[in-house]
Amino acid sequence: MSDLQAQGLAVRAASLALAQATNLQRCAVLVRVADQLEERCAQILEVNARDLEAYQESGPGRDRLALSAQRVGSMASTLREIAATEDPLFETSDHDTRPNGLRVERMRVPLGVVGVVYENRPNVTSDVAGLCVRSGNAAYLRGSSSAMATNELIVSIWRDALELEGLPRDAVALVSDPSYETATAFMQMTDVLDCLIPRGGPSLIAAMREHARVPYVLDGDGNCHVYVDEFADLDKALAIVKNAKTSRPGVCNAAETLIVHRGVAGEFLPAMASSMPEVELRADDEARAILVSATPAREEDFANEFLDLILAVKTVGSLDEAVAHVARYGTGHSEAIVTENEQNAEAWVHRVDAAAVVVNASTRFIDGGELGLGGEVGISTQKLHARGPMGIRELTCLKWVVRGEGQIR
Repeated sequence: MSDLQAQGLAVRAASLALAQATNLQRCAVLVRVADQLEERCAQILEVNARDLEAYQESGPGRDRLALSAQRVGSMASTLREIAATEDPLFETSDHDTRPNGLRVERMRVPLGVVGVVYENRPNVTSDVAGLCVRSGNAAYLRGSSSAMATNELIVSIWRDALELEGLPRDAVALVSDPSYETATAFMQMTDVLDCLIPRGGPSLIAAMREHARVPYVLDGDGNCHVYVDEFADLDKALAIVKNAKTSRPGVCNAAETLIVHRGVAGEFLPAMASSMPEVELRADDEARAILVSATPAREEDFANEFLDLILAVKTVGSLDEAVAHVARYGTGHSEAIVTENEQNAEAWVHRVDAAAVVVNASTRFIDGGELGLGGEVGISTQKLHARGPMGIRELTCLKWVVRGEGQIR
């Protein structure tokens, strides 16, 4: 038996015990970890600095890898928010009594073992563990080599907290071998994993589709759009576009394409460009007639998730054209409209096919914490089981419970 298999079976066994833990036990683990993250912040940052020193790349990847006192504090706050949410486990619904006297209902229960493959992002290590433990699932984590030391420290805090609350340490575990071969084997652990969630770029998603044998929920690309309608409040639109693009460009809910109605393009586009000079604009011909410093947009620019300070700009003559552009190039993540026209807003809500649609607000709000879920394990762009931010309820499933007094069929 390989080390991965042995570890996986231990995680599986731990999941059975965790599923029967009380709500108080599960919440206590999260609060204990939150306290430890704050108390050991300096140690976490020191270890993370070593990971950063060994990391050779710059750009969004480095930003995802880096922790700060503020980010560690946010990790702790997220755990307390998750602990404060209502327990989803063992709630019942769809109660019915059949003509033969059978009483039937559906009960919400844990998935079992949730496997997560992710790149950099040591904050994900804590967030995912918190969501899994809170929902009664074991968390089996396969992070990247670049964050290994930071992840190991965070996971050790989780394992100690579990043990101190009388729960098995192996309910949170980290794969120690970050090789590609081990990642592939991890995706095929049908005897261990109940659900697999990737958190990463196109290459990870492609690998998941090619190799995974375990049911998975795709945390897909975020080619998000903001459409500035002809009836938009342009001051409002300016603030929304700037926030959606620049507040944190390396995340999946950042805007990648601006769609603007030609009726307001002449006024809006120069103001937009001057408000964020650090952003490279790649525009269609009509927009370039206004934005003379913009570079010509190629077809792939409208399909690309830049994860950088780059924004594609598309000019349209109607809401219909904007919806069609999103349908062609969007990835089903988050799509926003800025408009004061209620009819156009409702048309956008009903016609745009995405995990989240936004009216008069930034796409950056499509996040588990911001939507009141207390954190997320990912944002699903699929349509089965879960769609949008995956909080604790999305890490559960339903089973039928049938109660009788000796009935036979």
